[in-house]
Amino acid sequence: MTTARERVRAELTAEITDAARRQLAEVGAAALSLRAVAREVGLVSSAVYRYFPSRDELLTRLIIDGYDALGAAAEAADRPGEAPRVRWLAVCRAVRAWALAHPHEYALLYGSPVPGYSAPRDTVPAASRVAVVLGRILGDAARSGLLPAASGDRDPSLVSDDAAAVLGGDHPAIDDTVRVRALMAWSAVYGTVSFELFGHFVGSVEDGDRYFDRAMTELAALIGL
Repeated sequence: MTTARERVRAELTAEITDAARRQLAEVGAAALSLRAVAREVGLVSSAVYRYFPSRDELLTRLIIDGYDALGAAAEAADRPGEAPRVRWLAVCRAVRAWALAHPHEYALLYGSPVPGYSAPRDTVPAASRVAVVLGRILGDAARSGLLPAASGDRDPSLVSDDAAAVLGGDHPAIDDTVRVRALMAWSAVYGTVSFELFGHFVGSVEDGDRYFDRAMTELAALIGL
């Protein structure tokens, strides 16, 4: 059972992070200020520092929260009983929908680096959640015999062991060619979303929904789904 102090701390932490997200929308991550956040929630700066000792710790919290929210959207969209290509498209659509609904948080995750800030290892598990979902789809396809035959080649200097484990794990149908294509597809999902969100498709794409679905379907075909 949580104590009254713990509940108050959790509520204030949520207020602070909500205010920081509004700051992201107004001034961007590089200009995020603990003093400005403190003013918005009606606290003195010293009180906020008890929850987040530095701007970087607040940024880290926002980044982890963002990755977790995006990962939860991807996980909720996956339907393991469906065909791999259907699952892939559903998850990719969920990533796009979350990004369009939370553009400033997406920009914090996948936009320009924040000057003077380096994300700690604490952000890695949350950042990997979408990749884990997409990798699970690839692994399920391999185990179900739905991927083309592969050579089985493995070169640890090309794709790390950690990435290989996420991208379907070890299976005769998953070799380095499949892993490289999966990494290309994974990065292309975010590239496509970023191009749309940051206005780079203006003048090139007429129907964003149709283009996205077509691009994600082509990516699924690239990796053999």
